[in-house]
Amino acid sequence: MTDDVTRAAALLKDHRASIDRLDAILVYTLGERFKHTQAVGVLKAQHDLPPSDPDREARQIARLEDLARRADLDPEFAKKFLNFIIAEVIQHHERHQT
Repeated sequence: MTDDVTRAAALLKDHRASIDRLDAILVYTLGERFKHTQAVGVLKAQHDLPPSDPDREARQIARLEDLARRADLDPEFAKKFLNFIIAEVIQHHERHQT
């Protein structure tokens, strides 16, 4: 291997190690988030509140889009990601309602 290829391989290894650590952070963070949303779902069911809160969801999407812009992340991707999470949370909340 040439020196350039060796350096590139080392950089690739470092980037991939960082990606792996970040993936673990994302998974644990989502796990923690869903623990809280499950608790919210139980509270909503106990107090006969609707499983969905469109006003809060709209505020959260706007907030996440702003955070995404500041983090140099595509705001549309962030919006799609949060919409996916919200849909999953609402499904969980609806299960608690029955």
